[in-house]
Amino acid sequence: MRLLILGGTEFVGRAVTDDALARGWEVTVFHRGTHRPPDGARELRGDRLAPGGLAALEELADGERWDAVVDTWSAAPVAVRDAVQVLAERADRYAYVSSGSVYTYPNPAGSDESWPLVDVSPDAAVAPYPEAKRGGELAVLDAFGERALLGRAGLILGPRENVGRLTWWLDRIARGGTVLAPGPRDLPLQYIDARDLAAFLLDGLAAGLGGAYNLIAPPGFTTMGELLESCRRVTGSEARLRWTDPETILAAGIEGWTELPIWIEPGEDHATMHGTDVRKALAAGLRLRPVAETVADTWAWLQSVGGSAPKRPGSSAVGLDPAHEATFLAGLDGDAASAPGTA
Repeated sequence: MRLLILGGTEFVGRAVTDDALARGWEVTVFHRGTHRPPDGARELRGDRLAPGGLAALEELADGERWDAVVDTWSAAPVAVRDAVQVLAERADRYAYVSSGSVYTYPNPAGSDESWPLVDVSPDAAVAPYPEAKRGGELAVLDAFGERALLGRAGLILGPRENVGRLTWWLDRIARGGTVLAPGPRDLPLQYIDARDLAAFLLDGLAAGLGGAYNLIAPPGFTTMGELLESCRRVTGSEARLRWTDPETILAAGIEGWTELPIWIEPGEDHATMHGTDVRKALAAGLRLRPVAETVADTWAWLQSVGGSAPKRPGSSAVGLDPAHEATFLAGLDGDAASAPGTA
């Protein structure tokens, strides 16, 4: 297989690149050049939002083409539209890493790929994240039709994560002391390891798969308790997980998802994020590694880069301020020294 990856050097794109190279595929990455591509990949450079930014793709030798393209773009749909217009005659198939955010909110627990979608034009130069991803889908469908594979990913974790969700929990638990653990302990979670997402897309491209697929583990694949206990195990930490009910956390003004990454209190938002039906993807061959493996491999990668995970430019800060956590825990337990390094 000859594969073109638009991106290919960070998180999901890098997982796709690494997997394709491991399969012995001929891989080309098209990117801005801010990160070094992995050894073995051919490199083309360009900025998709700049005038003439696709020149490296437009000026290829006559007849040069790819068996497949993988695109991870998350911003203005017009960038996807412009790319597919260049590649429609140079590639056989096109996989777009989309998002479950393309469904109209709220989508209840158990909803599948048939749930209504947000409305947007593929020509939009500016759009919020859900509309940006849907616009990208529409652009790919316009150019590739049944040759388009849309991977609607949910929460993505794993090595090279550049948002700071699982990496924040690993770092916090590794510091030890008493850790605010948002309950309930058996709160069900859905996520997908970036490497499992990559494998599904590449398998699908090789098999000629098309259409939209929710790419995430089944509801209840793991729990908040299992996730945090896995973090404690792999870090070797003696941290004490202080399980606290959602009402107490929210009453203190502590926010889920941002201050307590991954966690969302039970209710409508949780059902939308952690209740998606994935039977279609499972039937098509989606394979999922256990949470313990994702956590262990993410910790090993985090240690390999000096314990500080790089952040995606423009991404919002995540994680609870240590002083805020200490004050909150002191109010629960009367232990003002519960979080280390914050006295």
